[in-house]
Order: sequence, then C-alpha cells, then structure tokens
Amino acid sequence: MPLNSIPRVPLWLSASLISALNALVFGLDTGTIGPVTTMSSFRATFGELSPTLHGIVVSSVLLPGAVTALITGVLADRYGRTRIIAIGSLVYGVGAALETASMWLAMFIVGRLVKGVGEGLFLSTVYVHVCEISPAKKRGVMASVAQFLITLGLVMGFFICYGTSHLSGSISWRLPIALQAGIAFLNVAASTLLPQSPRWLQARGRPDEANRIIDKLGLDEAEKVELQSQSTEILPHSPDVPFWQSVRETAHDLKEAFDTPFRGRTLFGCFLLAFQQFSGIDGVLFYAPILLQMAGISSQNASFLASGVSAIVILVVTLPATLLADAWGRKTSTIVGGSLIFLLMLISGSLYAAGSVHADRGAARWVVIVNIYLFAAVFSATWAIGFRAFLIESLPSKTRSSAASLAQSSNWVANFLVALTTPIFIATSTFGAYYFFAFATLLCTGVSAIYMFETKGRTLESIEKRYSEKQALRKQAMSTGRWSLPLRGFRLRATPTRP
Repeated sequence: MPLNSIPRVPLWLSASLISALNALVFGLDTGTIGPVTTMSSFRATFGELSPTLHGIVVSSVLLPGAVTALITGVLADRYGRTRIIAIGSLVYGVGAALETASMWLAMFIVGRLVKGVGEGLFLSTVYVHVCEISPAKKRGVMASVAQFLITLGLVMGFFICYGTSHLSGSISWRLPIALQAGIAFLNVAASTLLPQSPRWLQARGRPDEANRIIDKLGLDEAEKVELQSQSTEILPHSPDVPFWQSVRETAHDLKEAFDTPFRGRTLFGCFLLAFQQFSGIDGVLFYAPILLQMAGISSQNASFLASGVSAIVILVVTLPATLLADAWGRKTSTIVGGSLIFLLMLISGSLYAAGSVHADRGAARWVVIVNIYLFAAVFSATWAIGFRAFLIESLPSKTRSSAASLAQSSNWVANFLVALTTPIFIATSTFGAYYFFAFATLLCTGVSAIYMFETKGRTLESIEKRYSEKQALRKQAMSTGRWSLPLRGFRLRATPTRP
C-alpha cells in the first residue's frame, strides 16, 4: 500500500491519546499501593501497619491532590493546559522516586504526598485539554480514553505486584513504584508534543495561533467555524502578574464559580465527583487483597492474582464502554449504573450482617467475591466514564477550569476519607462499609435522576447557549412572579399561573 493512501491520524485524536497517557500512572498507583503495603517485604522494611496507619499510608497521596486541584484550573488558564500536564507528571515522577528510595516510613509517606501534588496538577487538566480539542461527536469517547488508561494502569499495577511478590528482598515492593517514576518522566517528554487548546489561545488573545491549531486539528467545517467565532473574554489572568497576585486571582476565580449564574452547576459537579468515590470504588481497588482474603481467598499471592483478575474485568468492560460513551448518554448510564451498584453493595452488606460469609465454607463468600467483580465492572462502564464527561460539558467556559478543579478536589477529599477509613471500617464492621457505599450510591442516583440532563453530542457552545436561555427564562419568570417547577436540566420552563 503506498504511503499516500494510508489515512492520516487527525491531530485531535493523536493529541488526545498522548494527553490521556498521563492518566496511566494514576491507575498504576491505585493498582500497586494496596498489594505493595500488604507484601511481607514491605512489612519487613517498615514494620507491621495497624489499620489506622495502613489507611494513612494509602490515603496520604490524596489530600495534597485535593488541595492542588483547587488551583490547577487557574494555573492551567494562566500557563496553558499542556504545560501544567507536563509539570504535574514531573512532580509525580519525583514523588515516585522518593517512594522507591525510602528507608523509613516517613520518607515513603513524603513521597506519596509529593505524588499527590503531581496527580492534582495533571489529572483534571488532562480531561479539560482532551475535551477542548476533541470534536463534539467524539468528545465522550475521547474523555473516556483517560479512564481506560487509568484502568489499564490498574491491571498493570496488580500484575506487576503479583510478579514482583515472588522476588526476594525489598526489590519486590520497590520495583513496581520505580516503574511508575519511569513512565511519569516519559510522559513529561511526550507532553512537549501536545498542541495547546485553541480555546485557551483565543482566551489569551492569540487568535492567529488558535486558528492555525484549529485548522490542524481535523475538525469538520461546521465545528471549525463555530470554534473560530468564539469570544475571547474568558480566562483573563495575565502570565506576567506576580505570584501572590496570582494566588489572589485564584481565590477570586474559585469564588466566582459559586456566583449566582454558575453556582448550581459547580455544586452539582462537586456532588457528583464526591459521591463517585462514596460508591466505594477506591475502597475496593485500594484494599482488594484484604477484601478478597476476608471473603475466602486465603494466600497473599492468590489475593494479588484475584485482584488482578478484577482489574482485567474492569479493563474488558471499559473498552466497549469507552467506545459506546456517546451512544447511550450520560444520564442513562448514571441511573442504570447507580441502581446496579446499590443492589450489589446491599446484597454483600446484608450477607455480612447476617453472618453468612465464612472464609472457609459456604456459598455466601462466593457471592461476595462475584459482587466485587460485578461492582468494579458496572462502575467502570457507567459512573467512571459518564460523570467526568458530563462535568466538563456542563460547565461554562468562564468557570470551566476553576469549577472542574473544585469538583476534582471534592473527589480527592471523598477519596481520602474512603481510603483512610475503609481498613478501619472493615476491621470493625464489614457490613457497615458495604451499607455506607450502597446508600451513598442510592442518594447520588436519586439526585442525578432529578437534576442531571443529557449533553451527549452537543457542542460546548450549544450547551452553554441552552443554559443561558434557561437562566434568562428563570429571571423573567421570577420577575413576574409566575414560574413553576420542575427545574430539571433543559426542561426548565415558565408556566403561567391562573389568576
């Protein structure tokens, strides 16, 4: 086949894939920290960990991520999406290197804190960058690629630990983390190949550069015209202002995300991403070896292997779910996924509450094990993909980065609470942990059924236009005193009241 007959990969696709690769190490960390901290070689290096200390070690990566996520959006607005992605991966790599070289537990925790800063910088920025350079009809799929790579990192992490657990000495737990550092540094180099977001360039008053990138991205003509006609009255931060002025601007922008026109969307985004974690996904992923051992998988190596199988299940499900992300929509996947997660967690919690789960006998333990696998599969096919795509699509351009950072921060804080308390919870009341995850999921599903709207296939600009129309209708109705509920998504309407 002649070279000129080979279809060229559009820039929006190649750039989105390179950008999403930065999320791989997030999955690697999630997939390795549980197995690593239960390895006998890890205990030989740092001593036996109590449930509380175990939770602190695992969750220590999350709080700095939550704090960093608060300013990531503004930093990305000021310095560009691609630069913040590269800096985040660099910081992550440094933290992973510190973990690898740790001789004391305090040093290991410091390494995790540094990694958290890096994750807070690059993770939400990757989603924003991908959404801003992808065509509207493919945005759901491309935003889901990062989640697929996180899942791939999970699989790699579990099986790397399964392989290195057979090695003697501390190399068995150090090698999986050293690989994270190497991949993070490679991501830094790859990030230099990424084009800036044309929306960011327009906002910076650089329309010529923006138009050159728009021409290269490979979008269809209608979307190119719409994108090239966008206003430049957003992202007003100057890269030349002093650092402390930038900090003040950051606080102002975070506050602006809660101004009247944007408050509802910001709060709903924070709610969704927090309850994404309260469903228990990272409690299961971080502590899968412990949960599976409690359910009857006896040896450490067997629990590592079983954890790897759960990661494979997630990966197998995530691939078609990613490709179909724009087929069945965000709201449908949220309601269907939430309902199934609630039932799975409720069944497992009820079996533990009834005292039916025994590690050495009975069918109930197998029901719990299967439910863990099914939960991971359902979550990955629905909530993991739909929530983040909806978040970015529903936010206005003026507060997209700052509000996305707030939502990501709420996700990290919820993740921290889950990671910190899950080992304590399951050591005292296993059924209580399952019940908490079940009813938190039920609450989120109910709220989403009422307030979520469908954004699939719409351009970001058309979504914002509909929001503006809805807000104008709301103001008109309130000014006349003649308005009625429901205020649901795009179905908000003013209804004349009878005299």
